[in-house]
Amino acid sequence: MDNTDQYLLNFKGYNFDLPVVDVDFLENLEDFEIRDDDVFIVTYPKSGTIWAQQILSLIYFEGHRSRTEIVKTIDRVPFLEYNIHKMDFLERPSPRLFCTHLPYYLVPKGLKSKKAKIIYIYRNPKDVLTSYFHFSNLILAMQATNNMEEFLEKFLDGKVVGSLWFDHIRNWYKYRHDFNILFMMYEEMKMDLRSSVLKISHFLEKELSEEDLEAVVKQATFTNMKSDPKANYNDILRNEVGTRYDGHFMRKGVIGDWKNYLTVEQSERFDRIFQRKMKDFPLKFIWDVKKE
Repeated sequence: MDNTDQYLLNFKGYNFDLPVVDVDFLENLEDFEIRDDDVFIVTYPKSGTIWAQQILSLIYFEGHRSRTEIVKTIDRVPFLEYNIHKMDFLERPSPRLFCTHLPYYLVPKGLKSKKAKIIYIYRNPKDVLTSYFHFSNLILAMQATNNMEEFLEKFLDGKVVGSLWFDHIRNWYKYRHDFNILFMMYEEMKMDLRSSVLKISHFLEKELSEEDLEAVVKQATFTNMKSDPKANYNDILRNEVGTRYDGHFMRKGVIGDWKNYLTVEQSERFDRIFQRKMKDFPLKFIWDVKKE
């Protein structure tokens, strides 16, 4: 039995997480008022969203860097379409930080003014797929699947929250000139976090002192985030979202984990589809870390 319908809301051709989305908000999203100094993180699910929330929180909030304020990253950089803490976005002081999984055509039209900034983080889709498989089995608000083959089918058909990965990244890139946007690769951030933080802060016009830069980089490593209650989402999982078993929102965060879960046949099938759908796409992907 396919019980997808109780988990997915298809709105204007895009799949939202039905249990946690506010349909009334979606209806008026196009006219959501954008301020010139708003900053948006845009990702396809499982591509480094929480990581980016932490990096932006550390760049913008001295109290976050110095650990003198205990405010969770989900409240510093809330999801636009999944406002689980019912924040009043209009009352938030500037600069407002948001994150979203929205496709390019559903974001508020004010983002096309090119003043507000967007950071689009992309990750190799085999690792996205692997992370997503584990995540959807963990979270009560998502449909669980019995095995990777079953989830692979759904992912390649776009029958998941976020719809089709290929469409999401291709279209954000295709229409990049409509926005003030910076593309960042998850794998490059993993391999050189310091340079990535510098690139992000420069794009945001938030120049950091050497001391502040070191504090951001140190607290934004995967290991430190996973043990940081402000950033790891663990209490949100336990107390607000609900889980099927005892797991973590932040699981591994490594490059190439797909090799532990995809069969050779599944991997080759994915490659064929990737080659077909991403032909002539200029952004590069890193699929694995070569061992020295």
